[in-house]
Amino acid sequence: MIRLARQRARPRLLLGALAGLVLAAALAAVCLGPLRLAPGTLWQAATGGFADLTAVDRSVLLDLRLPRVLGAILVGGVLGLCGAAMQGLFRNPLADPGLIGVTSGASFGAVVQVKFAATSLAGVSALLGQFSLPAFALAGGLLATAVMHRASRVEGRTVVALMLLAGVALNALFGAGIGLVLFFADDDQLRQFTFWTLGGLGRVTWPKLAAAAPFLLSAALLIPREARALNVLLLGEAEAGHLGVTLQRVKTRLILATAAGVGAAVALAGGIGFIGLVVPHLIRQWLGPDHRRLLPGSALLGAALLLLADLAARLVAIPAELPVGVLTAALGAPVFLHLLRSRRHALV
Repeated sequence: MIRLARQRARPRLLLGALAGLVLAAALAAVCLGPLRLAPGTLWQAATGGFADLTAVDRSVLLDLRLPRVLGAILVGGVLGLCGAAMQGLFRNPLADPGLIGVTSGASFGAVVQVKFAATSLAGVSALLGQFSLPAFALAGGLLATAVMHRASRVEGRTVVALMLLAGVALNALFGAGIGLVLFFADDDQLRQFTFWTLGGLGRVTWPKLAAAAPFLLSAALLIPREARALNVLLLGEAEAGHLGVTLQRVKTRLILATAAGVGAAVALAGGIGFIGLVVPHLIRQWLGPDHRRLLPGSALLGAALLLLADLAARLVAIPAELPVGVLTAALGAPVFLHLLRSRRHALV
């Protein structure tokens, strides 16, 4: 009985520790940087309002740090959550949100906006203003999802194998489109798109965060509701159907939620890799395959990792700032290779 009680308490303790890690990382991200803010300044702002802060502290806290920290929590959490959902849907630990073409579609939308913002799309770009690049990136991600979903349907149902093949084809197609547009781009446009694809949270503002938040929060709220269905899917699609899971509805909801979440994350922060791939692996080792724990755990660890990566990107090369996507890839790839090596016999 004691051992059983400890086994039941362990997941709750780990989830609580991950939540504490997110809070600690958020506090560090708010306080640390080229201009450091004392924790007492935050307490003063939280209890007495921002009127007593100096103009510089108020500007750094409200205009720079807080939107950036909230953006990192939302983007990292949603990427980790969507990665766990895709691995559960495909029943493949190597699955990633990029498999279904959302990331490449969003990148294609971004490069089209960068190239044609001053010519063919000048009117639309002027109308959208600072939302222009995120809007085109999100539109590209949703377009990729619509095409993939249409191509993978057979007699009214979505076939997972066709979904994977459609994602491969879309990644190749959008990759070719990106290369073609970049071939005709000038040096300034190439630098702008390259900086965006490397990923970063430096351009997150309150208006951009408000525009992306509905899509990010929708994914964060909808995907955990499918935890039971994902658990049953581990047995296989036929068995899940016999147990009362409406497979087509589950697939559609997960695909649309993932597309909205990943598309908004890419639109807000650019290309940030490996969080959706590595984070669910780590949580699965710590908490097991139960998606009722795996999904929230992946969201919490994804948020914490992106907060810490963004903090490191700001501190490593002061006053310059490293691209966050470069750090997540540099740290995530070796971790993923180690996980593959440690579990290579189970994957064969």
